[in-house]
Amino acid sequence: MIQMSEQKDLSPDKNISGSGFNINPMDMVMYLVNRWYWFVLSVALFGGYAWYQYAKTPFKYSRSATVMIKNANQRSYNGLERFQTFSTTNVSNEILQFQSHNLMREVVSRLNANISYTISDGLREKELYTQAPIRISFVESEDYQTLSVDATPVNEHEVRLTAFGGDMVPDAGKTLTAKLNDTIPTPIGKLVVSPTLYYSNKWFGTTVSVKKNSIDNMASLFGSNLSINQAENDASILYLSLNDYSTVRAEDVLNMLITVYNEETIKDKNQIAINTSQFINERLIIIEKELGGVESEIENYKRQHEIIDVSSSASTSVSDKEQYGTQATEMELQIEMANYIKQFLVDPSKITGLIPSNTGIADANIEAQIVQYNANKLKRDKLVKNSSNKNPVVQELNNTLLAIRQNIIRDIDNLIVSINAKLKEARNRTSEAQRRIASIPTQQRQMLSIERQQRIKEELYLYLLNKREENALSQATTETDVRVLDPAGGSDMPYTPNGKSIIMGGVMKGIALPAVILLAFMFFDTKVHTRKDIEDNLSVPFLGEIPLSKSPKEPSAKGKKGIIVRSQGRDIASEAFRIVRTNMEFMRVKSKDLQVVTFSSFGPGAGKTFVCSNLAASMAQTEKKVILIDLDIRKGTLSSHIHHHDKGMTSYLSGSADLSEIIKHDELVENLDIIPAGPAAPNPAELLLSERLETMVETLRKQYDYIIVDNVPVGIIADAAITNRIADLTIFVIRADRFDRRMLPDLEKIYRTGQLKNMSIILNGAHVNNNGYGYGYGYGYGYGYENKSHKWYQFWKK
Repeated sequence: MIQMSEQKDLSPDKNISGSGFNINPMDMVMYLVNRWYWFVLSVALFGGYAWYQYAKTPFKYSRSATVMIKNANQRSYNGLERFQTFSTTNVSNEILQFQSHNLMREVVSRLNANISYTISDGLREKELYTQAPIRISFVESEDYQTLSVDATPVNEHEVRLTAFGGDMVPDAGKTLTAKLNDTIPTPIGKLVVSPTLYYSNKWFGTTVSVKKNSIDNMASLFGSNLSINQAENDASILYLSLNDYSTVRAEDVLNMLITVYNEETIKDKNQIAINTSQFINERLIIIEKELGGVESEIENYKRQHEIIDVSSSASTSVSDKEQYGTQATEMELQIEMANYIKQFLVDPSKITGLIPSNTGIADANIEAQIVQYNANKLKRDKLVKNSSNKNPVVQELNNTLLAIRQNIIRDIDNLIVSINAKLKEARNRTSEAQRRIASIPTQQRQMLSIERQQRIKEELYLYLLNKREENALSQATTETDVRVLDPAGGSDMPYTPNGKSIIMGGVMKGIALPAVILLAFMFFDTKVHTRKDIEDNLSVPFLGEIPLSKSPKEPSAKGKKGIIVRSQGRDIASEAFRIVRTNMEFMRVKSKDLQVVTFSSFGPGAGKTFVCSNLAASMAQTEKKVILIDLDIRKGTLSSHIHHHDKGMTSYLSGSADLSEIIKHDELVENLDIIPAGPAAPNPAELLLSERLETMVETLRKQYDYIIVDNVPVGIIADAAITNRIADLTIFVIRADRFDRRMLPDLEKIYRTGQLKNMSIILNGAHVNNNGYGYGYGYGYGYGYENKSHKWYQFWKK
């Protein structure tokens, strides 16, 4: 009859965390330190790759220049001092002009900076620029094309050309030998290879990679590497800096950028003077023809009428007439110039041009409006050049220009009306004087009229000649807006790549990657690995740890499968079983008689057969008589190690054999006998319920010191609970790295409810570490949280 174990007190006697996962920071540190080799390997890989990246990355240098924008009420000279104007340059606009693509494109074109000459300097490439031994001219190439070729100086007169590259290039692998300064037909078009001052025998055999890039692409590249900073918010000093692979090229680009900028500024400033000069020259040609015609008319008139001198009798009247005639002449000159300007303004063909200034109009307001119109017109044209007609600023300037042009036309009309009124009065006075000299001969009066026309043409002609010279002087004395304070220069040390930061970054990545992976394994692992995992979560007595050893299927030193303990052995396995054997004595608190020891587990594969057989061998080595019983009559794992076991427990329990017939003596271990499971039975549970089991155990108690029982797993079948009635001590075997920590609460429940008599635990397959085994085996804790059940973990663990 089955005897049930007494009920245990279910009140907890210690804090059981169940499936909790509490990790001490030092546990993580030791966990990572024990896997230092992964960090060494990772640091070596990442550090090596970082060094490789540093070794192949070309050095990049920085060059800078300092310029000052002359913008403090700059004086603009336009010919006559009374029409001098003042303007202020917007520094922000000048910065945008420096950064314009067209400006940089002109710089690249002038310097031929779109052609790159590089050589291999170790793993990285080095830009030669003007220090290359050769120069290659791509005769038939277009600005937008990208072409490449490798040139290797062979001797003093020849160069070998290989590796032709470009879009749709035939025979790219062709090799040609070209003579210096000759035009060579190649797969990428005609080339001219010229030597430089650096060409010498030290370059023979050295391959120079030549690449012609698109001018627009190179202008965009330089523009992206160009930075312009203002010294202060209201300062006119600018700091220009450029990053490039060549110090010389960076300096040349910055200096040429300043030069081209100044040239464009002077060109814009001289545009008004050029238009004015063109207008004056056109008027001079017309007036010169008119003046010649008047002089010819005077000559013909005098010859026809034989007129030599003016009669003195009419001097007074003539003087009055000339005084008012002079006033009328000046007014007619003003009207004529005003009409000239008005004709220019209303001429549709000249609507897009600049209005001629300094034309001699007496109204200063009109001249000021013309100067304002020309300044806005230049500003508008510059914005259109860098953007489009849809720009809101351009549209606003168009409206402003139209308004100013209408105002000028209106003011000229008002001026003409005013002068006409004054001219009418002067003519009336002239008519009065004319009436006073009515007695003057008709020839005299006609002569005066012709001479008056001559004087008008002469004055206008001399006036325009004077304005042309003033305009030429203004054009010749135009100053630039930029003054160079510091030309391009800088340190010869590259600012990138930074070897220390790159390699240090690689090292840090090499440290971080294994740390993250290992900690990921650690935090997501749910297996039991050490006794600490058990003792922190269970109140079940812990007997000891069995270290992970070679497979029981491998023969031991004695040749016995599964038995690894040795009588006088100092190996960690033998010491581990001795510790378990010693700790069993402390279990006499609940059961003074510890003869019958049963082994169980939660499932197959925990190693209970291995543990019980080696524990039995360890007890037998102490001169104790030990019998090992395979009570797992369903599977018979222990019995599979015995060659002759035709009779066993099933034979005895069924009454077909006596006890003496089923006991087998172990040939290699003295004082150790074995009872195999016997033939497979169809009713194992009914056999284990037989009273013959208690009778056999009572008989064996008298004959042996210890009875070790290899029982079946708990929870799978009822055999373990059935056979629990014969046990004095139950040892539950937990396999490290396989037992799920989430099952510990179930194990604690079994212990608290007393389902297994005098229950204790052994951890099998524990890993050896510096804290664990040896002389102090069992008293140090090895912390491990890795998930060893995963095949990738097994690789990582190695």
